[in-house]
This record gives sequence, structure tokens and C-alpha cells, in this order.
Amino acid sequence: MRRASVVLVAAIMVAVTACSGQGDVRSGEVAAPPSDPAKVSGAITVLTNRTDQIADGSLKKYAAEFNKIYPGVKVKFEGLTDYEGETKIRMNTENYGDVLLIPNSLSVEQYPDFFAPLGNSVKLSATFDYTDHATVDGKVYGLANIGVANGFVYNKAVWEKAGISDWPATPEEFIADLATIKAKTDAVPYYTNYKDGWPLTNWTNAIGSPSCDSGAYDSLAAAEQPWSSGSDLYAIDRLLYTIVEKKLSEPDPTTTNWEDSKAQIGSGEVASMWLGSWAISQMRAGAEAAGKDPDDIAFMPFPAQRDGAFCSVLRPDYQYAVNAHSDDKTAARAWLDWYITASGQAASEGSISSVKGAPLPDTLKAFSDNDVTLIPQRQENIVEVNEIDKASEIGITAQGYRQKLVDVARGAADGDMDSYFDELNARWAEAQQALGG
Repeated sequence: MRRASVVLVAAIMVAVTACSGQGDVRSGEVAAPPSDPAKVSGAITVLTNRTDQIADGSLKKYAAEFNKIYPGVKVKFEGLTDYEGETKIRMNTENYGDVLLIPNSLSVEQYPDFFAPLGNSVKLSATFDYTDHATVDGKVYGLANIGVANGFVYNKAVWEKAGISDWPATPEEFIADLATIKAKTDAVPYYTNYKDGWPLTNWTNAIGSPSCDSGAYDSLAAAEQPWSSGSDLYAIDRLLYTIVEKKLSEPDPTTTNWEDSKAQIGSGEVASMWLGSWAISQMRAGAEAAGKDPDDIAFMPFPAQRDGAFCSVLRPDYQYAVNAHSDDKTAARAWLDWYITASGQAASEGSISSVKGAPLPDTLKAFSDNDVTLIPQRQENIVEVNEIDKASEIGITAQGYRQKLVDVARGAADGDMDSYFDELNARWAEAQQALGG
């Protein structure tokens, strides 16, 4: 790992020498990394959602390694528990750190208003995956730290105790398996993480898995009724609704707690959660802390198959960006590039590196062994989809509409699944028509 890091650093230094420099962000100049690390100085604040890595000292150790190459840069970390909510408020000012994770609430076309461009999309896409997710007019405004496969993190020991060893191949089989877990174990079959909210947004990342179609998200631009039978959103949200309606989730979703959920699935109190593959290592740490075998934590794809094969959408996790108002853009960019390419963080956490050509981590060995098809999520129509979504006031990448879905399913809000889907379809179609779609 150390040797690979050296090679990556060298490659990056060569690649960026021709585009070093820093200018007024309002002029649209690139916030490029430096050609000479010894000449870089400044003090930067990095906003992060990884409060756990601040608490355990991991980020401090990364900063110490970074300072061996960039001794003139002081790195400060600021952890935000409600990252989406707190960042959204702070971005009403110019004070939102020097390096930050791009909030999901921002649409791609807004990126130039808040972030400094990082370089040409063609050049950066030769080194990094997922640059298309943060490209506006040929410029890249964010680089993903890791790529993420999507699926259910589950406690294999609990599932095996219930007599289940094979992955469910249909939503109906998945529901039946959860019912068996409820009947034969003391575990909560599924945990929504409703109260924290943001984990519910990850269900949107399943778009493409039921149909095994990398263009499924793009197709929302032309879909008049995305929540109609046969569509991915229908399959995804119907599964979540059914889990809650059949009381296969926690009794009171308003009391869920993200940090506690790691220990609960690790100890076997919870059987499964829909998340990205980034969560596997955190749940295994939760198992270890609970005195259980971390290998009990496993990962399975969405319960649907095409031609006998499972599919999992591969997409970026949060993208790192440089604040357009930062006074230390060069130092900020130095940290961003080093952390993504040379820190070894992705490999240490069993995540998929965004650096092209990096191997799949051991955490996804089961996907490799079972020939799960990893499909990229295309973003060709992302602007149109975002415009429709904004006009409809649904928020398919936000947490609100799925919290209401859970509320309807548990009887805390009026209606049923069909009436709620009808409402969502009507709002989407009306917005699409209003925009000339």
C-alpha cells in the first residue's frame, strides 16, 4: 500500500504541474493542486460527516501523514452530526470550510455558485471515476473519495439462525425472509434509521438495480409516472413500504439512532439495513465493539434479478469540493487530492477507491463470488431530472418523502401506498409538463 501511494503521488504531481496556480474563483479559474508541495502553506478547515473518525483520532493521523509531504499546511477538522442540515445552513454564508463534502441537497448546476472548479473533465476523468457526477460545462467541481455499491448490510449470523443462507431473489422472498427472522429470532428484521433521515435517501441509489439498467436514473427525465408498476422507483419504495406495513422494522421509527444502529446490527439486535458498501466496515467495527465476530456482517444486493443475475448500482459517495470563497485554495486542493489518492483511506475501510483501476475491496468478495453485476449510474439527464424534481417539490434525493412513506405505512399519516404513489406521480407529471417535458 505504501509503494502504491508513492506512485500515485508521483503521477498526480506530474499531471498537475501544467495547471498549477490559483485565481479569483469568480473568474472561473481552476483551484489546482500545487507543483511544489514545499511551497504550499495555509490553514484549512475540512468539514466532515465522520465524527467517529474525529473521536477515534483517525483523521488526525491522516493529517500527520499529509504534513510529511505538505509541512506548511495546517489541517483542522470540523465534524457535523447532521451534516446535510448544518451544511445547508452554513452555505447561506461564505463560511463553510475550505474542503467539504458536497451536500445532496445541491443540484449539479448549482456547483459553480459554491465551489471552485478543479480542472477539465476530460483530463480528470482519465485519473478518477465518477467525474461526470460533478461536471458542469466541461469543468469538474467535485472528486469522489470512494465509489459505492448499494445493497443490504446484514448480520449473517442472525439470518442463518433463522435458517436462511441464500440471498432472496425477489422482493417477496425478501419480505418472507424478514418475517422468518421475526418469528425465529429476537432481532429487529429491518432498521429504517428514520429519525436521522439521511439513511433513507440511500434507497434512491437503488435506481437501476431492479431493472439492471445504468440509464434508469436518466430515464426519470421522460417518465411521466415514475411510481407506476414495473418501474424501479415503484419496486424500491414498495419494498420499503411493505417492510414497515408488515411491522418488520423497529416498533417506533421516531426513536432510531444512527450511531446506536452500528452496535445493534453488530450485536445481532438488528438483522438488516439498506445502505452503501461504505457502511460494511463501520458495522463490522460495531460487531467487534460488541464482542461479536465482525465477519458476521455481510452485504447482499437488492432482491431482484435480470437473466438470473443480481445487479448493484455503482456510484460515488460524497464528492469532495473546494469552497469557492476559500483563501487557501491551493492548500485545500492539496489535501483533497492527497486524501483521495495517497492516504490509503479507501482501502483501509474496505471501500472502492475512485482512482481508476483500483481493485474491488475484500468487503465485496461475496459480490465477486456470486457474479453480481456492478453497473454505473449514468448522469446525462441529471439537470433535467433535478429540474423536474425541484418543481415537483418531492425531493427524490432528500429524506422527507420517504419519511412520509414510512409514516403512511405505519399508519401515522393518511392514505396508503397506492394513494401516495398516485400523489407522487401526479406531482412529477405536473412538474414535467410545466417545464415543457
